[in-house]
Amino acid sequence: MLIPFKHKSQAHCESGVTSNLLRYYGLPISEPMAFGIGSGLFFGHLPFVKVNGVPGTTYRIYPGQIFKNVCKRLHIKSESNRFSSVEKGMNRLNENIQQGIPTGCQVSVFYLPFLPEVFRFHFNAHNLVIYGEEKGTYYVSDPVMDDACTIAYDDLAKARFAKGLPEPKGRMYYIKEVPRELDLNNAIKKGIKQTCMFMKSPPVPWFGVNAIKFLSKQILQYPEKLEPRKATLYLGNLIRMQEEIGTGGAGFRFLYAAFLQEAAKETGIQNLHELSQTMTGIGDQWRNFAYNTARICKSRTSDVVSYAELSAQLMRIYEAEKKFYTDLSKVY
Repeated sequence: MLIPFKHKSQAHCESGVTSNLLRYYGLPISEPMAFGIGSGLFFGHLPFVKVNGVPGTTYRIYPGQIFKNVCKRLHIKSESNRFSSVEKGMNRLNENIQQGIPTGCQVSVFYLPFLPEVFRFHFNAHNLVIYGEEKGTYYVSDPVMDDACTIAYDDLAKARFAKGLPEPKGRMYYIKEVPRELDLNNAIKKGIKQTCMFMKSPPVPWFGVNAIKFLSKQILQYPEKLEPRKATLYLGNLIRMQEEIGTGGAGFRFLYAAFLQEAAKETGIQNLHELSQTMTGIGDQWRNFAYNTARICKSRTSDVVSYAELSAQLMRIYEAEKKFYTDLSKVY
């Protein structure tokens, strides 16, 4: 069974999957719009949660929430399932394919043979669409790939049921029914308000803009508290989560800027266009942070900033994002 699903490459996996699934059902929601309505923008740094031996850092909301929020705010009926066994999870996926339902899956990138080897590490929050199956071979629309791919039953099963944080447990999700009309203005409003709340309000130092400030202070202490090799690994993971698992250069900031630009046209609120430009500037700051961090990791002998300078650069990003969310929250 092969569903006539049109593959389209996107900037990020879950927002890309969400946009592609909506497009299949006749809803032309762009990836930036899906990302913004889904309140995908976030930041968190958890030194007490180790992922592959280094502190966990995220530039986006928890896996699954973008799709869930978009469906809720656009009044789209959807379903999401997890499973207690590989057999149950794969059988249920097969049932969906036979019913002509393209299905999103949360997977580990480590077990995806079609990805370049350099990108295959233990990261369990990747998303893709399965849209067909023939004799144990599955057809895959992975938003980060230029073209559609295929994957064998065993590899897909391993990817869907990989161990580690966050554990997918075969999670699959799909659309059941779409409304005749969409209230984009209200969905945009709700998406922006939640993003502002999540970035401004957490009273703990590990989430929102406070986490950017917290990480800045942590980096300042790396040379004293960590061995050089471990400090490099810690910094390298920040780049990996921003550049390889994010949108390539700015930890989702450019994607959110594109959302605000679209939202300004949809709502007629000029301030959103101006804030889009502000967020693009913040994205540039994140990109420069990644560049300077990479030079430390590679032990360059020239044009290398110190840990103190890197910390100060991140503190400036904190101040910029704090002001940005304060200004954005005043729009609604």
